[in-house]
Amino acid sequence: MAIGKRGKKARQGIDRNAFYNVEKAVEMIKTGATAKFDETIEVAMNLGIDPRQSDQNVRGVVQLPHGTGKALRVAVFAKGDKAKLAKDAGADVVGDADLAEKVQAGQIDFDRCIATPDMMAVVGRLGKVLGPRGLMPNPKLGTVTNDIAEAVKAAKGGQVEFRAEKAGLVHAGVGKASFTKEALIDNVKAFVGAVAKAKPSGAKGSYIKKVSLSSTMGPGVKLEIASVLG
Repeated sequence: MAIGKRGKKARQGIDRNAFYNVEKAVEMIKTGATAKFDETIEVAMNLGIDPRQSDQNVRGVVQLPHGTGKALRVAVFAKGDKAKLAKDAGADVVGDADLAEKVQAGQIDFDRCIATPDMMAVVGRLGKVLGPRGLMPNPKLGTVTNDIAEAVKAAKGGQVEFRAEKAGLVHAGVGKASFTKEALIDNVKAFVGAVAKAKPSGAKGSYIKKVSLSSTMGPGVKLEIASVLG
């Protein structure tokens, strides 16, 4: 694919084979994010795992200290007082059987799904719809809980879910190009640190093989792992 003038300019000064400390990498990525929209800054991690093995799954959540810069739409399966708490906390969609019918019909206009434990009998039937989209509530991720208000606030406040893909890759957006350098560094360290802590018992040898940083339309930059975990 041909690289345009903007792309060539963004790549100037970047050695694709070099490893940069997180401060320098963030600075370079911000400088190269010159699209007409506020580009998302993304972290990608190559892990030394085989996700096909049950004891090598990597999955979790992390609360980014400065948020993601993206407004998430949150759906909550709850009824009665819990439904009211969800609405008061800022949930965008709240319901029980009626919401399940909409989801089953393909009406999924939300980015995060939370449920109270008593609603899982209803939500469980939606696994084939929500599962492939990564939206199925899970108690290990804090999305099946009675503390609905806190869960909604966390989702709205910059909580990010991560899950290793088949090739052992984990990636997520950790902010916007408009964020300050310091805010992006904090978010990158928080995300990488959370993935590091989620190391599965079955992982052998080198766990974090490579970490790279990029913007939506810009080139990738390899990070010195020690500078992110230090």
